[in-house]
Amino acid sequence: MNKGKFITIDGIEGAGKSTQIAFICDYLQRKGLDVVKTREPGGTELGEKIRKLLLGRDTGDMHSDTELLLMFSDRNEHIQRKIKPALNAGKWVISDRFTDASFAYQGGGRELDIERISELESWVHGEFQPDLTIILDIETDLGMRRIEARAEKDRIEQEDWNFFERVRKAFVDRAKKYPERIQLIDATCSVEQVQQKIKSLLEAL
Repeated sequence: MNKGKFITIDGIEGAGKSTQIAFICDYLQRKGLDVVKTREPGGTELGEKIRKLLLGRDTGDMHSDTELLLMFSDRNEHIQRKIKPALNAGKWVISDRFTDASFAYQGGGRELDIERISELESWVHGEFQPDLTIILDIETDLGMRRIEARAEKDRIEQEDWNFFERVRKAFVDRAKKYPERIQLIDATCSVEQVQQKIKSLLEAL
């Protein structure tokens, strides 16, 4: 059986990830592919418990290093227990966020040392990388307006404009650094236009 493909979707809050992930899963399933949808933090039984700690409003203040280490603890479990077994079984895995989010949120947003994040990346998944990463890019102002419309913001969504501007910049920088893997899409276009761009990327993959 052929090994499956690993696709990750990222971007700042309010970029429209959920809508496009649903489109990707539906598109691939209509092609006859076995698709696994997952997310970070989360994706496994243990990961969902870590997610509650990381995003829960009742968690309160958390040291930035603790947040980073919890993210990678979650990721290690995710890779070993869910992502790699699915890929080895020939399934296509679609993940809402992956390691690029740590470089953006903890590296950019929290302003942690990028080299330390790289060391954790190397330790947790070595050379393993997504086959394709799609970053949905929108202006920070628009993203924050969309967050405000939500019923309840999680712990990270409560951060300020400067935080999310740093996150956005970090995502853009990642796309420039790894153009062979990361595709930056202007998500301010219509949903249909974004989906056409994604469809082209999926066909190429």
